Amino acid sequence: MKSPIAIPSVGPENNLSRYLQEIRRFPLLTAEEELDLSRRWRKSEDRKAAHRLVTSHLRLVAKIAMSYRGYGLPVSELISEGNIGVMQAVRRFDPERGFRLATYAMWWIRAAMQEYILHSWSLVKMGTTAAQKKLFFNLRRLKGQMQAFDEGDLKPEQVQHVSKTLGVPEHDVVSMNQRLSSPDHSLNAPLRADGEREWQDWLVDDQESQEETLAKSEELNGRKALLAEAMKNLNDRERHILTERRLKEDPSTLEELSHQYHVSRERIRQIEARAMEKIQKAMASAVEARRREQGLAA
Repeated sequence: MKSPIAIPSVGPENNLSRYLQEIRRFPLLTAEEELDLSRRWRKSEDRKAAHRLVTSHLRLVAKIAMSYRGYGLPVSELISEGNIGVMQAVRRFDPERGFRLATYAMWWIRAAMQEYILHSWSLVKMGTTAAQKKLFFNLRRLKGQMQAFDEGDLKPEQVQHVSKTLGVPEHDVVSMNQRLSSPDHSLNAPLRADGEREWQDWLVDDQESQEETLAKSEELNGRKALLAEAMKNLNDRERHILTERRLKEDPSTLEELSHQYHVSRERIRQIEARAMEKIQKAMASAVEARRREQGLAA
């Protein structure tokens, strides 16, 4: 027995016409043939029977794919996704329920294509609920019926009509229309035909420049060095109390330090204040000395 003809692969758009010609080689099935093949597949997983069921519906996949051309995606990719859908339909089809495979497979094919369109349309996830998916795939049709072909916002009465027809909130209609009217664009897309400037050249960077970051880093390091040098003017108790009170993320309380040193809270506060005065004077003297050195160097 001859092996079944392999399912043709659909390539880029320029090979689409050849693919459509190739799939015409696979004959359509009568109801009796389809029932027999489906039973063979369900009973013994006859791969040849499954192959004939799939290939006889490739033209249905191509026809459905053509109806989704308006979303700007290659028809060849839509067909590939639809072919996966028809394979899933064949795998799950129950011939004993009394309806044809095409009726059942159509839903699997559309679901596969719609899921692909939703994932490919935008980097931002959209159409996450059943109502949003319904809105995404019906808004364009309804706009055509209302002759709302402009890319701008819909009129209030048009928004109300779509909301009522599809049973979705008006704010979802407005949001979806804006997203469909403004699909994603690459930041590397040229502004003009000469390609000299890109969209990203016009973006404003809110972050600090490298020069500002370096200047702040040097200033912070300088202050830390001055503080470390000034701390040498304190005795051990003053240094410890100042560190506990002013230099820790979770500073100690006067109560905690008073118990540790067996003195009153007021005494701890006085030691802290005196240590701060010493630090400030030492740092001010160091800054003044540095300025004099820089003045002499100049």
